[in-house]
Amino acid sequence: MKLLVALASMLVLSYRLASVTERPDFERYFTEKKLKGSFLLYDPQRDHYTAYNFERTRQRFLPASTYKILNTLIGLETGVLKDEHSVMKWDSVKRDIETWNRDHTLETAFKASCVPCYQEVARNVGVKRMQEWVGKTGYGKMDINADNLERFLLEGKSGISQEEQIDFLRRVHEGNVPFSKRNQAILKKIMLIEEKQGVKLYGKTGWAAVEPNIGWFVGYVEKGEKVYYFATNVESPKPVPDTFIAARREITETLLKQLGVL
Repeated sequence: MKLLVALASMLVLSYRLASVTERPDFERYFTEKKLKGSFLLYDPQRDHYTAYNFERTRQRFLPASTYKILNTLIGLETGVLKDEHSVMKWDSVKRDIETWNRDHTLETAFKASCVPCYQEVARNVGVKRMQEWVGKTGYGKMDINADNLERFLLEGKSGISQEEQIDFLRRVHEGNVPFSKRNQAILKKIMLIEEKQGVKLYGKTGWAAVEPNIGWFVGYVEKGEKVYYFATNVESPKPVPDTFIAARREITETLLKQLGVL
């Protein structure tokens, strides 16, 4: 496991040698939504970053539901989940988010970002295996123990940066992670958000309702033979503006279109 972690660290280090173009003009897209934040795009074809608020993209924040990308792979690899059709039964506890109050499959739970569904996955995986797989994968800096197994991604000391999110996504896309090709293919299938004229958008949002609130949208775009990786992080004090939930994707997709990626 130490060797795998060391290799993952080397990949992150080499990744940071890429050239960077900073775009301070992108600030207006955040201020229009009354949010602070940062944006990072990585083009592996040119080994190049495009960034707004680049130094902030190296700061770690709670992963929130973006962790469901890794949690899906861990659930599949450990056998807790069989495939995208695995059933996640509703526990009959009524929650504020209506889409959580029903049975789900893995695919629908991922798209609905069903927190209680994935908390059940985490319980079945268990603390030891969760810690081991996170370590093998080299995913940010997670603080996982018996007391926070269901909440470590939403509160506490866990953290991952936008740069680390992109490094992880790149390794997943290129198959440089310790998971079977089958399970990686299942993840890719459920991460697909939309396809237009041959351009495919994959991604996952996240929201940690702490102070300040942290929002994410991370993923990648396949455009012909090319692929582009992105990570947007926003923050807002409480109460969050009405634009908060939609803004994570809206800001990202606006910038991706402006850069000619979408």
